Amino acid sequence: MMNNAVVLLEPEIPQNTGNIARTCTATGTELILIRPLGFSIDEKSVRRAGLDYWDKLTLSIYDSFDSYIRDRRDVSRFFLSTKAAKSYSETSYPQPFHLIFGKESAGIPESILKAHYGDCFRIPMMPQIRSLNLSNCAAVVLYEALRQNDFPFLQKEGRLTES
Repeated sequence: MMNNAVVLLEPEIPQNTGNIARTCTATGTELILIRPLGFSIDEKSVRRAGLDYWDKLTLSIYDSFDSYIRDRRDVSRFFLSTKAAKSYSETSYPQPFHLIFGKESAGIPESILKAHYGDCFRIPMMPQIRSLNLSNCAAVVLYEALRQNDFPFLQKEGRLTES
């Protein structure tokens, strides 16, 4: 069975990657990193942001976007960009899905966006705002995709402890 995944194309900020790793772990979602990375995944700041969940994370690392595309063929891909015309809420997310995010400073390269423009989506925001934090974007879109699929395999009910 193939997993849903969050794909980070050339991430630059270790704390964002650590936060996304924690969200992926909490949702049973694979994290895919595509080099070059702007940090070492051994860095303390990445591990600190992910807390003690790194041993539970499904993590894959690719040397290039092309190698990722060749290796992961049978998934629905969704490219998240402020340059997209459609909102992330205007589509359905069949499983398995991969949510692809670009690096913090520049997003997904335009050559990739143009090649996949029908699968590009944005998070609505005020027009004078350039972008949202990457880890927030990943959480917003991932939880919408999981909601549409009725949060498969996730615990949906909490319980109070008796006192």
